[in-house]
Amino acid sequence: MLVFVYGTLTDPERVATVLEIDPPDAAAAFAGRATLEGLHRVDGRYPTLAPGGSVDGRLLAVDDAGLERLDRYEGVESGLYVRVAVPVVSRSDDRRGESSRTADDRCWVYVGEPDRLGVDATWPGTEPFRDRVDGVVSRTDIAVRRLE
Repeated sequence: MLVFVYGTLTDPERVATVLEIDPPDAAAAFAGRATLEGLHRVDGRYPTLAPGGSVDGRLLAVDDAGLERLDRYEGVESGLYVRVAVPVVSRSDDRRGESSRTADDRCWVYVGEPDRLGVDATWPGTEPFRDRVDGVVSRTDIAVRRLE
């Protein structure tokens, strides 16, 4: 499965540590460059995302064990970050004029809770943070665009 990363996890050494793999093998975990459209990066104690704009990053290819390690690193259990599924499109989709996406064309994205990270990032609504993020992702054209 794929994970879009835009902060500390774009560094191969950090990926090697988090995924518990040998540093030379960390480069193999990267599945190319990508742009997340519909969300932009906001820097604070750790980077997070907010609605609007775009952010460049990389795609990581991980298995279930790797995803569990990433969840621990991102503090998902404690609510520091939430993990959401976002559609993935490629450049070839642009050339064909296609906009259809299936569940198989999704990747995971981590979004940090702004109050806990001390950043000014507004997510509309009054629901719990996870629900606000899920709502924005489901109602807008947020997508990860493969660049390679």
